[in-house]
Amino acid sequence: MAQDRDGATLDSRDQTITFTVQSEKEIEIRHIIMTVYDALVEKGYNPVSQLVGYILSEDPTYITNHKNARSLIRKIDRDELLNTLVNFYLTRG
Repeated sequence: MAQDRDGATLDSRDQTITFTVQSEKEIEIRHIIMTVYDALVEKGYNPVSQLVGYILSEDPTYITNHKNARSLIRKIDRDELLNTLVNFYLTRG
């Protein structure tokens, strides 16, 4: 059994459980980013440099066509992409 701050025993029904729900859009964006990342690595590119180049310029030629990565990355608005990356970085651990 868990204890409260004063050391009193709590029934599991008294505890608050927190969780985060990811929207389907966030899950899709994350899947696309990982697919693009894998495609860039497989083709021998530095994925961080290529993604930064794409984000700064919005030039799709920074992204390989391998695994349909270029088409996939263009499905994400650049602001959404940057928002997702920064949010993920800042909210980890």
